[in-house]
Amino acid sequence: MSKPLIISDSNSKSLKIKNQIRKIFKNTSLKKTNVAIVVGGDGFMLKTLKRNKKTKRYFYGVNSGNYGFLMNKFSKNSLIKNINKSNMINISPLEMIVTNRKKNIKCLAINEVSILRQSRQAANLSIKNRSTYIMKNLVSDGVLVSTPAGSTAYNLSVHGPILSLNSKKISIAPISAFRPRRWRGKIVSDKSKITILNLNSNKRPVSAVADNVEIRNAKKIIIKVQNKIRFNLLYDQNKSLQKKIKLEQLRKETY
Repeated sequence: MSKPLIISDSNSKSLKIKNQIRKIFKNTSLKKTNVAIVVGGDGFMLKTLKRNKKTKRYFYGVNSGNYGFLMNKFSKNSLIKNINKSNMINISPLEMIVTNRKKNIKCLAINEVSILRQSRQAANLSIKNRSTYIMKNLVSDGVLVSTPAGSTAYNLSVHGPILSLNSKKISIAPISAFRPRRWRGKIVSDKSKITILNLNSNKRPVSAVADNVEIRNAKKIIIKVQNKIRFNLLYDQNKSLQKKIKLEQLRKETY
């Protein structure tokens, strides 16, 4: 039996839920050990996972944000039972290495790496998988490389494919492609090593964004799955991340 670590965002709603959780565990423990309860939205969960990438904790998210794709719904009366009976999935992040005008910078991305134009002019990019060109010259607002866990986020908004968690794939999707106008992107193996080169960095600068960390004036970006890091996420029974992804595939938009 053990007490969970409670990590909360700083907004009032998150802090209110955190205080409720503290009261729940004042005289009670969990059957599961080494659990961290993360109170916030998806963005806060992403930050928390990256800060704790060297730990072996199990992370149970409690949603206090909007959609909360990575989170669970807070249930005051069922919280302990839900955590004790929760199912675990583990995910590996993307590792992004950016070369800009100053140095090489390394970041992790759990959802996606976005390469975005930094000025009013479209970006000119080449995309390689190891030594093979995927696209020699893409003229667009940018390009997005997504994990399966992130495929229902920004990737879906730019019409990228939804990937199942066990697909062993990553998605490469253009953002507002101008030339070639009808290129829809590519799905590649999670063993891939993607190199994106800015072909005109002086006139057409781009930013490289790993989830919510931006590196400006990127000249060269190398992206691969970092399998040495695995995040353990806990989900309520019958509400797994895999099921959320499947529901997103079936969702019909209303206008």
